[in-house]
Amino acid sequence: MEDDRAVEERNPSGRERTLAMACHLSAFAGVIIPFGNIFGPLVVWILTKDEYPLADDQGKESLNFQISVFLYSIVCGLLIFLVVGIFMLLVLALFTIIQVIKASISANNGNAYRYPFCLRFIA
Repeated sequence: MEDDRAVEERNPSGRERTLAMACHLSAFAGVIIPFGNIFGPLVVWILTKDEYPLADDQGKESLNFQISVFLYSIVCGLLIFLVVGIFMLLVLALFTIIQVIKASISANNGNAYRYPFCLRFIA
């Protein structure tokens, strides 16, 4: 029985991979909804964490990254007064978009993705 579970974790179902990808892509809700980049992954993660191990892992990873990006954007926002903050906010936005797309593709392939520069708030 446990061997079957190990095989299942290495080869997640299509639904599990899709939900893991949704954990990352739901961060783009922040484009429309204030704090949607945090609430989107949070909702998907809460709804799927008990049934799908890959979605649980990727939901936590996405949520941690989005919280980290929020904190980094606060720092960049404070640095706007030194002008460098504007450039840093643009770089942070581009970096975030690229990383979310990379994570989504990786999760859709059934692989766990780890974001760089991510603070781990939820273990």
